[in-house]
Amino acid sequence: MGQNNYSNPGYHIYSVLVENKFGVLTRIAALFARRGFNIYSLAVSPTEDENFSRMTIVVNADSTPLEQVVKQLHKLIPVIKITEIGTGQGVERELMLVTIDADSNNRGMVTELAAIFEASIVDVGHDTLTLMMTGTPDQVDAFGDLVRPHGVVAVQRTGRIALPKLAREAPTKMRPVKSA
Repeated sequence: MGQNNYSNPGYHIYSVLVENKFGVLTRIAALFARRGFNIYSLAVSPTEDENFSRMTIVVNADSTPLEQVVKQLHKLIPVIKITEIGTGQGVERELMLVTIDADSNNRGMVTELAAIFEASIVDVGHDTLTLMMTGTPDQVDAFGDLVRPHGVVAVQRTGRIALPKLAREAPTKMRPVKSA
């Protein structure tokens, strides 16, 4: 599990709106691979409009060569919009499913950790528990670090998903005041 260290300045997060068509994921992943960039995290799902999908791509790279890849992404026909989400500019979440050894000796401790992190118990075995935890990548890392000593049987993480934060400025246009 360990630290993903998404807060590292070398990580770039892109939200890419694409046409929901066969082969789009392959073309975009191949573009990064041809340029020698490793995709650190990739999540894809349909949007509210079934004709489009949103890809969240996390890449560890310097900004200068990455700009060339982004320019080439814009040229791909199925790409509609690319948004880079800078540190603190987005709402980011990740999901982890983890099966933990949880016999009668440590089951109480594991369920307490789950409660502290607001993780859900999604499956129960005689000597194991499967937990689901969602949060920021740092929160998911911390939870993973704390349950690891109890014995991790299996773990799966979704990778980061993100959307830009919404504007919070009040409208600048003032309404006229009615006179009495």
